[in-house]
Amino acid sequence: MNKYIITVENSQANNAGPKAKADVEQFLTETDYQTLPLKVTLDPEDKSFGAKLKKIYYGKYYIPKMLQQSQTDVILLQYPIYSAYLTNELFKAIKQKTKAKLYLLIHDIETLRLFGGDKAQSQAELALFKQADGIIAHNAKMRSWLEEQGVNVPIVELGLFDYYNPTPLVEQRPFAKSVVFAGNLAKADFLKKAATLDFELTLFGPAPAKTYPEPLKYAGVYPPDELAKHFSQNFGLVWDGDSLLTCNGVFGEYMRYNDPHKVSLYLSSGLPVIMWKEAALAEFIVTHNVGFVVESLTEVGNVLGQMTPEQYREMQQNTLALAQKLRQGHFIKTAIKKLDSLEG
Repeated sequence: MNKYIITVENSQANNAGPKAKADVEQFLTETDYQTLPLKVTLDPEDKSFGAKLKKIYYGKYYIPKMLQQSQTDVILLQYPIYSAYLTNELFKAIKQKTKAKLYLLIHDIETLRLFGGDKAQSQAELALFKQADGIIAHNAKMRSWLEEQGVNVPIVELGLFDYYNPTPLVEQRPFAKSVVFAGNLAKADFLKKAATLDFELTLFGPAPAKTYPEPLKYAGVYPPDELAKHFSQNFGLVWDGDSLLTCNGVFGEYMRYNDPHKVSLYLSSGLPVIMWKEAALAEFIVTHNVGFVVESLTEVGNVLGQMTPEQYREMQQNTLALAQKLRQGHFIKTAIKKLDSLEG
């Protein structure tokens, strides 16, 4: 049986999107999947006439031709591909030019992340999901949401995004009660109010402010594969919005449904995680004792203050065991096997 992964790349660097999809390809090609040699590279920010012509060429000629030649039985599409036109043409070509089953690995649901109240765009996205023969959703919350929207196809839960991370793991970290935050700092509006925090917070990422007050410290920007080399802290922070008291805004609310790739970055680096208690992954973090959850960032200093070195050591050991699974592609390999068995 011929099984293929389709990934449409975008040209942005130093962000998690390409890394997440590249890791899925790497781990699944260690199984019975192979990459379909479909070289489509998009820049989501390019709105030029040339970019539009390129999409038409891809959609009307290149993609249908490559699919027709592939003789594939199963296609796993990494969704979304950041072009509504190409998405529709790709779905159409898969259905018309192949007899393959179509699985979707959801990286983002744009209805939840971007579309807001745009009913037409939301309905169009849900219509695509309903065409799939199987879906890999992030977690139980995302799966429930899809089912509530009438997506009645087989759905399995990923659990966590795996993360290829070649940096050697640190077996024991001195417990200094320190925290790191990695991400696009221009979007981390809560940092503007972080001078009142009572714990040390080291920042990595593009678009830093000119200066940061204590207890914040900026430490540079690095590609995703290199970040772990620079982590010497005890915990990784996952937070979104403009408030210290809760996660808010579109992306903060999105955490109720998604698995932030940042969680996998930290865990695969051996760092336990601090995150919002209303996040979809909060239960996983608590159940597996690989970090702790809070309602507000104002609680973090108190939790760290009461934590003993022994409690941290246990948390870190759990995280190291989980890191090995993430580095080996455990979660995507398990999810695709489960989907294959449901469909088989």
